Amino acid sequence: MKNLLTISIAVCTCSSICAQVSTADSANLLQSVEVKAFEQNRKLTEVAAAVTVIPKSQLNRFSNISILPALNSQPGIRMEERSPGSYRINIRGSSLRSPFGVRNVKVYYNDIPYTTPGGDSYFNQLGFYSLQSIEIIKGPGSSLYGAGTGGVLLVNSDNTDWKPSLQVDAMGGSFHSYNFNLHLNAGSNDFQNSINYQKQGSDGYRTQTQMKRKVFSWDVNSKLSDRSQLQAHFLYSDLYYQTPGGLNQKEFDSIPTAARPRVGATPGAVQAQAAIYQKTFLTGVHHIYKFNDHLTQSTSLYGAFTQLRNPGIFNYSRTSEPHTGGRTFLQYKKGLLTAHIGAELQQGFTNAKAYKNVNGNPDSLRTDDDVNNRQVFFFGQLAVAFKGDWIITSGLSVNKLKLSVTRLSSLPVLTKERNYSTEIAPRLAILKKLNKRVSVYASISKGFSPPTNSELLPSSGIISTDLEAEKGISFEFGSRGNMVSNRFYYDINLFYYQLKNAIVVRRDNLGRDYFVNAGNTSQKGVESYFSYQLSPVSSKKIYRSLLWVSHTFYDFEYSDFKKGTVDYTGNKLPSVPKQAIVIGLDIAMKVGVYTNLTYNYSDKIALNDANTDYASSYHLLSARLGWKRPVSKKVIADIFFTGENLFDAHYSLGHDLNAAGGRYFNTAPGRNYIGGMSIQYKFR
Repeated sequence: MKNLLTISIAVCTCSSICAQVSTADSANLLQSVEVKAFEQNRKLTEVAAAVTVIPKSQLNRFSNISILPALNSQPGIRMEERSPGSYRINIRGSSLRSPFGVRNVKVYYNDIPYTTPGGDSYFNQLGFYSLQSIEIIKGPGSSLYGAGTGGVLLVNSDNTDWKPSLQVDAMGGSFHSYNFNLHLNAGSNDFQNSINYQKQGSDGYRTQTQMKRKVFSWDVNSKLSDRSQLQAHFLYSDLYYQTPGGLNQKEFDSIPTAARPRVGATPGAVQAQAAIYQKTFLTGVHHIYKFNDHLTQSTSLYGAFTQLRNPGIFNYSRTSEPHTGGRTFLQYKKGLLTAHIGAELQQGFTNAKAYKNVNGNPDSLRTDDDVNNRQVFFFGQLAVAFKGDWIITSGLSVNKLKLSVTRLSSLPVLTKERNYSTEIAPRLAILKKLNKRVSVYASISKGFSPPTNSELLPSSGIISTDLEAEKGISFEFGSRGNMVSNRFYYDINLFYYQLKNAIVVRRDNLGRDYFVNAGNTSQKGVESYFSYQLSPVSSKKIYRSLLWVSHTFYDFEYSDFKKGTVDYTGNKLPSVPKQAIVIGLDIAMKVGVYTNLTYNYSDKIALNDANTDYASSYHLLSARLGWKRPVSKKVIADIFFTGENLFDAHYSLGHDLNAAGGRYFNTAPGRNYIGGMSIQYKFR
């Protein structure tokens, strides 16, 4: 452990990279890649923010079953999977308040607001092939994106290298896992159609962890005129997965593949037939109109509907969640000045019913609630480039949230309303380019995050409209650049984040969830990553040889938190390892043979606010070996074999924090394998 600490500190001091592209000239590509975050549309080295770019090449380093290992290879980002299909995304500790699902992180899908007005992001409705690239803003993005102190995900399903083609992907392996995908590009350069169908399934590693997912999407990109462009997106996802429940330490060590057992009068996961049945439909348009060389308008409108059925240990919940909204802004760009002004509105109409669960079937009605959410915010941003290679960016949003909860199951009918105070979220960032390849930056930003629908109506049945919004201020300093003839690229970010009224999960003596504002936190960290090309681009045999290292070091603690007479001030925040290290090696030969090796280390993790229980540290090793090359002028083939958790580590990838009875653990799969192939046929 001491050796690992020494190595990681050395790596951090050397610096590193928050985004990595697996190609022979990756440093050059990173130098020129255009980042959309904060609507900058600038090179990564000209963006004064902690932004991670995950391109398709990074997603394809692993088994093409899940994006989880690709996200977990990046500093400051931790994607958790409590069971196949049950995801959480933890950016700088943001999953502290998420017993399940993605919260406190704003998600956009092809520039369309994907996070619901109630604050939940159904990220598990997106399949592996729904994503072509992801940009991740770490820390508050409220100055331009509204609610969310954890960060922002900008998901893109469009293929920037669009060509008429047909691609078929198929793979299968351990635990009867399979993934089939059919992708068709048709049309012309001025009218591009991308149609995708994915079918995925697995029996899972534990009892009660079967998963099935079907995703259909249709993306249209149409050039209406020299000034006008219209994008249309249609997404339908049908997901089913079983939920095995958490294990205590003894069960986790002795019978790690078991589901949560029956305890007294509380049924186990199998008896309760605990599972999620979830369907999502989303359709939206994104229109770009260029008035002239300086003024452009961008507008997105969408409608969505999610149906959720959840037989759980205590309740059988049935939720219908229609919502709609849009986002629009004007961009003015002339010379060294770029300005944005716009607004975003979302309206949700949710009906949530909870029944007594009897062997997986709804029984007597417990609660019937209508939830009305409306979020609206206005934003502006000004970026000015000065002589001497200085870029100063300032932004501000004004946010308003109104909600009401009507409990139809009570007599008389009960309605609780809450108008949250207007939130003003500013951001100021300064960047200095030291030369064409190296830049440094500093920023200060404020974020906020009101409670989500899942926190307003937890499984305990209480209505929590008294929860206050989280508020945080983040101070950041970072540097990016490449050197050594563009073969070495680095990115390092230091931050200090103060969060007030942190929302955290609690569980009553029956294990049912409820939420409280837990006081304040102090979060200090260093996120770093570096890559080095081992062989020159001119090599006759090697197409790519890249060594990269990612390191995260966190010192997160409660700065002021008391629960009754117990003072947790100074305790470590649950859910966050003090440090994590990922080392990768990518080698591709010009004959088509390639390999990707990834080592992952995670430090121990506190599991409760009292810091009395911890999850042990673990070491993971994964590998992908494949052959990819054109077999004719129109056909490209990729045949691969992957192995995950090759050390067969015993660990939990997603813990139930502050769990009653110490049921913290959700066992991750042991050693497992996937084999697959991809065939692409180009029509021209």
